[in-house]
Amino acid sequence: MKKITIILLLCTVLTGLSAENQQNELTIYTYDSLSWIEKNLVKSFEQTNHCRVKVVKFENSSKIISRLIFEKRKNVADIAVGITPSMLIKAKKNKIVADYKSGNISAIKDKSLIFDREFYCTPFDFGALAVIYDPAKFKKTPESFDDILKMENSIIIQDPRTSSTGTDFLFWTIAKYGDGWENFWEKFSRSVLTAAPGWTESFSKFENGEAPMMVSYATDGAYSMENYKSSKYKAFIPDNEGFIQIEGVSIVKNAPNRKLAEKWIDFMLSDQFQKEIPLNQWMFPVTSVALPDVYKYAVTPQKILSLDASVIEKNQEKWLKSWVKIMKNKK
Repeated sequence: MKKITIILLLCTVLTGLSAENQQNELTIYTYDSLSWIEKNLVKSFEQTNHCRVKVVKFENSSKIISRLIFEKRKNVADIAVGITPSMLIKAKKNKIVADYKSGNISAIKDKSLIFDREFYCTPFDFGALAVIYDPAKFKKTPESFDDILKMENSIIIQDPRTSSTGTDFLFWTIAKYGDGWENFWEKFSRSVLTAAPGWTESFSKFENGEAPMMVSYATDGAYSMENYKSSKYKAFIPDNEGFIQIEGVSIVKNAPNRKLAEKWIDFMLSDQFQKEIPLNQWMFPVTSVALPDVYKYAVTPQKILSLDASVIEKNQEKWLKSWVKIMKNKK
């Protein structure tokens, strides 16, 4: 009887410890290029909140959404980082995210960045899309989409079915060309060398010299100056009409650790987190923290193009099907 009692006591203690560990663990789903948060920020959050943070990385944001839908009945994650406005539409439709209005929301300098007024997603960074190029491979600097159309297999893009950058680039062209966007893509497809699964893969191909241009961000000139101490790569915004990408963070619906999830969102809007964004994520912070000097090499569009969220929600699937058809028929 004594042995049985001891075994039962041990089981109770172990069960209690297991439950306590779960209560003190925050699971974050994000994409590969956000792995830099594990350097110092995660450790700082763990120390402040006496918890453990588990960062699970995916190739891109689309795969985060797919995994959350798959795990809908038994959630594993507490937080999803890297959600864009178009992806939030799918997330809300599938009821995989929860609303939360952070107490630090007032720190966001431009309220137009708050793309969801129900606060199912909180913005943490933003940046304008751009085309980067290797100036050593051009006699004349490209300045417009028309310039790109003149060159076959000259640009690497990201697949809008798997990449948030690719999705927003597609939206950019639709915002610019309206009902004529398909005609543009039928011509533009000849200039596309490949549609990579995500930004990381496309940048690897670009650095390997597979094409002289790629779709990226307006801060890439700053990146080049910081890392290469020269303008090795330069960026331009075709026709000076840019499209802004905003990234957000969401709490997963029925998150195992809701309280820690809320604290993480508050943390992402803190000065400590925001000041790390420019030189790690190469995007603009949403709060008023000071920007590094190299950001003077970032380019800014003269005009901002945009699409209404309701238009995106109504047409996104149709647009993607048309895009796939065009690219399959690429000549």
